[in-house]
Amino acid sequence: MKLKSLVVAVLVLAALSGGAYLLNRPAPPPAADARLQQSLVAANLIEQAARVRLTDAGKTVELARQPDGTWKVPSYHDMAADFSKLSGFVGNLTEAKLQRLVTSNPERIARLEFKDTKIELLGADGKATFSVTLGKNPETGGGRFVRFGDENKAYLASLNAWIDGEARNWANPELISLKLDDLARVEIPFAEGGPLVVSRAKKEDAWTADRTPDGQRVKADKIGSLLSTLAAVRFTESTATDDANATAAKANQRTFKVTTFDNKTVTVALGRKPEEKKLKAPTAGADGKSGPAALGSVADLAKAGEAKAGEPKKDDKPLTPEFETIPAGPVFAHILHSEGSQPINALMQKRAFQIAEYSFTSLPQKAEELFEPLPPPPATPPPAPAPAAAPPAEAPKKQ
Repeated sequence: MKLKSLVVAVLVLAALSGGAYLLNRPAPPPAADARLQQSLVAANLIEQAARVRLTDAGKTVELARQPDGTWKVPSYHDMAADFSKLSGFVGNLTEAKLQRLVTSNPERIARLEFKDTKIELLGADGKATFSVTLGKNPETGGGRFVRFGDENKAYLASLNAWIDGEARNWANPELISLKLDDLARVEIPFAEGGPLVVSRAKKEDAWTADRTPDGQRVKADKIGSLLSTLAAVRFTESTATDDANATAAKANQRTFKVTTFDNKTVTVALGRKPEEKKLKAPTAGADGKSGPAALGSVADLAKAGEAKAGEPKKDDKPLTPEFETIPAGPVFAHILHSEGSQPINALMQKRAFQIAEYSFTSLPQKAEELFEPLPPPPATPPPAPAPAAAPPAEAPKKQ
């Protein structure tokens, strides 16, 4: 009987302990976020995107995919996009991984500084297929806090891309790009003596000029440097075609003509408003008057002209005029391709393009800069000395 009671007590205790475990057992861990350790944006979303919209510090730029697969910047005169910059940016997006969920707490999310720095991918219908807002960088470890859409979740991503909100910076700065091996002829303008034409029959041939001074030849490295400048022109800024500096540059430009082996010609005109020296306006006198009034009244002039008694008369010295220098204006490039369908021809009708100053100041100013003395002919070795004659043999002595 006692054994039966003991078994019943054990069963009751087991039931009670099982019930207590069920009541107090910990909740199951939440399911892992499927996005963790995945790319910040899936490659297929980028491939299907018709536009990329970037926003930062109140500025927004959009890049639009064209039917032929190229990209343009509609917000910057519909110019071609810098594909290398765009591909690098997209590469950073696809390589970035979501490392961890940082918080779902709205108060903590607010401290991560999610403002207006945003990356969006848009479909052909203009609707966003991907949207992420970027917060601040973590204090240690690198990366960037990110938030998808309006979700109440903040993640840490291994993203180091910089959001450039300047539309001009996304336009392709390359106005013309020619291969040096394709160039057969260049016409170089000079103020003295007129243009000089330098050419070659094949790419491996030496350059020759239509007017080569006696005893000289074309300086190959100088021509190479000139052609490198003319064959790859990049703009730094653009303005309206009727901009005052652009108009002045066109009136003071040097026009080069580069011809390829397949008889295509690219005309590259580079110019700038020249430096000016202007006579300075008269400075104000001690009483604050300027111009003729600074000289005083007629009576003052008469008194000043009277020599004081006992003082030698001072020689009058002519006043030296003072000039101020107005710096030269920015350098502009105007390019025309012999093939009318080339995009550069239409582009030049839209905007005037500034280029780096060095591209202009490094150009040869005088024709003699393009030549160097011919190397001296190789020295003729002296004739070899004649072999010495053998001494006559001695006659045998008689015994």
